Amino acid sequence: MTLVVPGPRTSRPVRTVAGALGSRRLPRMATVLTGAGIALVPWMVVLAKTLPATTEVSHWSTAWVGLDALLAVGLTGTGVLVRRGDPRAAQAAAAAGAVLVVDAWFDVMMAAPGAEFGVALGLALVAELPMAALCAYIALRPRP
Repeated sequence: MTLVVPGPRTSRPVRTVAGALGSRRLPRMATVLTGAGIALVPWMVVLAKTLPATTEVSHWSTAWVGLDALLAVGLTGTGVLVRRGDPRAAQAAAAAGAVLVVDAWFDVMMAAPGAEFGVALGLALVAELPMAALCAYIALRPRP
């Protein structure tokens, strides 16, 4: 199945997921994804019982810089696509919003007690989560 989605300058055909992947593959993919999600539940129990409470990490700063670089690319790309009226902005916004929620979670969970925790929680509540909500709005808003 092919749909015509008006782009910023011209109309172009866009294939649906069912059309691009074949309608017979969708139930199989759905089963794999659902099974993978369910399989993670016992794995989370194993992790909760076996992971140490603290650990030392060799590339700590690289991990955080990489996450923030991913956020910068996602937010900038989303902004550019929204400005152009590009329908791909929805996908970019969904990805950026998900990364913002992950960033907020890890900032708060890994902050030391006291002032560091307060700063992390404050940034999550006034910056990261509201920005994630804006991204969710962009991703889910009805298109004309």
